Amino acid sequence: MKHGKKYTAAAEKIDADKLYSYDEALGLVKTVAFAKFDETVEISVKLNLKKSHTVRDTVVFPHSFQGEKIILVFAKGDKADEARANGATFVGDVDLIEKIKGGWMDFDVCVATPDMMKDVGKLGPILGRRGLMPNPKTGTVTNDLPAAIKELKAGRLEFRADKTGVVHLPVGKVSMDVAKVNENVQTFMGELERRRPADLKGDFIKSVAVSSTMGPGVKILFKVPKDKE
Repeated sequence: MKHGKKYTAAAEKIDADKLYSYDEALGLVKTVAFAKFDETVEISVKLNLKKSHTVRDTVVFPHSFQGEKIILVFAKGDKADEARANGATFVGDVDLIEKIKGGWMDFDVCVATPDMMKDVGKLGPILGRRGLMPNPKTGTVTNDLPAAIKELKAGRLEFRADKTGVVHLPVGKVSMDVAKVNENVQTFMGELERRRPADLKGDFIKSVAVSSTMGPGVKILFKVPKDKE
């Protein structure tokens, strides 16, 4: 893949053969970022997984960096009132389902109470391909609406390993202090480690790299060699 002059210049400042500490890597990402907008800092983690393994969960970062999400809640009766009282942007049941079937998609995330999933499931072809389908594994099918809405407003993000065993996730902005981005990274890495498959043998994490939206990747020394511990 051919890159532009700015990308090439940024890449020349990074030793492609070196494994940097988290702070060093994040500092480099911040230094070499060249876009005119506030680029997102992203992490990519290559996992050692079998085909039968699934790694999927959510994380709430200590330092928020995304705008407040537009939250849609599928609920009825008292639960609908509870969702409205806790700040959900849109709340409804059949009315919202029909609206979405008609092409309306002005929201960022969906939450549903369990009793609504029979009807919400009909939206699978629409919400599923956009990654918006409520799922109990990610806490978006729940009766505890206040907690779910609070976490989503705080910037809760879902992460999952793709077919190649790689997890990609935004962890901050280049305008943020390196220390704050690193706290977000360490929070994510901790959550990721907790999702290690019980039957997995050997190392769970194979490699870690960070980059900005437009910039080159920086490899991270995520595990200290035994002779240096």
